[in-house]
Parts: sequence; structure tokens; C-alpha cells
Amino acid sequence: MAYYENIPVVIVPTIASTDAPCSALSVIYTDEGVFSEYLMLPKNPEVVIVDTEIVAKAPARLLVAGIGDALATYFEAEACLKSNACNMAGGKITKAAMALASLCYETLLEDGLKAKLAVESGVCTTAVENIIEANTYLSGIGFESGGLAAAHAIHNGFTVLEQCHHLYHGEKVAFGTIVQLVLENRTMEEIEEVITLCLNLQLPITLEDMGIIEIKEEEIKSVAKATCLEGETIYNMPFEINEDMVYAAILSADAIGRLYK
Repeated sequence: MAYYENIPVVIVPTIASTDAPCSALSVIYTDEGVFSEYLMLPKNPEVVIVDTEIVAKAPARLLVAGIGDALATYFEAEACLKSNACNMAGGKITKAAMALASLCYETLLEDGLKAKLAVESGVCTTAVENIIEANTYLSGIGFESGGLAAAHAIHNGFTVLEQCHHLYHGEKVAFGTIVQLVLENRTMEEIEEVITLCLNLQLPITLEDMGIIEIKEEEIKSVAKATCLEGETIYNMPFEINEDMVYAAILSADAIGRLYK
């Protein structure tokens, strides 16, 4: 609204469920909840103020969703770095950007589960403070300065399925991150590290977790098609991408996830 009215904006988030508050980006969805477009804003918010005591009182699922969103930051930035893609601000990726993205991932691994348990107990601990910083700032500046790749494009793809509309943004991004790791043919150790965190936090690791009880080929192919629309961030991956690859990676990620159930 501030963009369209050409006035300054101060963001005071009361939840830490996405990395949006610090960014110069708004995501536009249709009334049905399907991804429509990225609205690139000319500048970041003038001020972002986060009262961690307020955020800590929100439902734990919202904080966990923010972790799911932040989970993609490092892997997407690394993919953009390898492909020499531009970041969300239209520039190239700096060492500072990668350091923020890396610190974001390390913080999630270190404090994610502790923060979830603390919030569920109704308290705000150092771990909660650290995760709020990671979800809001490290991920927000990290994705903007590092760039988006497959994980968020796959999230956008899943918005075409009504079965997934009950999920929060970060919950879909978490599964999208696992699919990106499969696309990259990462080691099982790397994939397992992400899956273990997701399991501990109750983030989706299978299609069933995403609300897709009956896997239908045409539905998953529609997700792959939406993921690969012209202009999508999946084309920042450091190799050629097509719908068949995404379809295969989604089913493969689901199969891997089921091993851990």
C-alpha cells in the first residue's frame, strides 16, 4: 500500500513466519491463493521493528513456518552464486550476502528446535531471539542479496493445487528446499540434515505432509509446469531445467521423505 501511495513505510511484524519484512519485494497471489507475480519495490522499508516478546507469544507453527522459509536461503543463494545469476536487487552476489545466508542456515540448525520448544512453553529464550533474527533479518537480507532459485519456484508451483492451500508459505518452501537438493543431486548426508530438521519441527517432507494424499500424475505435472513458467527463479539454477526434471525431483523427494516416516 505504501508503494502505491508513494509514502514511507515502517514494518512492525507480530509473527516471524516469513522473511518478507526486511525485503523490497511483495508477492501477489490471486484470490484463490495461487501465486501471481513478484512485485519488485523500489526500496526497502524505512524501518523494521520486531518485539520478540510479542512474536514469541504467537503460535509455534508460525515461527516454524518462518524456519521453513529461511531454510531455503542458503541453498538458493549458493545456486545463484554457482550460476552467476543476479540477486533479487538486480546485482551480483557478494561475500557478505553468502555469509548472511550461511549464518542463517547455521542458526536454524543450532537453535530451530530449541526455539520451537520454548515458544510452545510460552517463553522467549536466546534461541527464540536468534531464530526470529534468522527468519526475519538473515533470511530477508540473505535471499534478497543472494537470490532465489528452485525452492521458491517449487513453492509457487504447489500453489496451483487446492490441497496445499492450508499450508503456510514456509511450510511449502521447506519441501521445495528438499526438492531442490534432489535436483542438485546433493549427498544423502546433506539431504538428511535438512530432513532431520524438518522432522524435528514437523515441517513437510513428503507429498502426504503437503496435503496430497493421492498422488496423481497430472497434478504433479501441473506443479512442475507452474514451477517452470517463464521468468521463474528456478532458471537461476546452475544447469538446464525442464518440467520433466522437476516432476522427477518432486517424486524422488517424496520417496526419500517416506524413508524417514
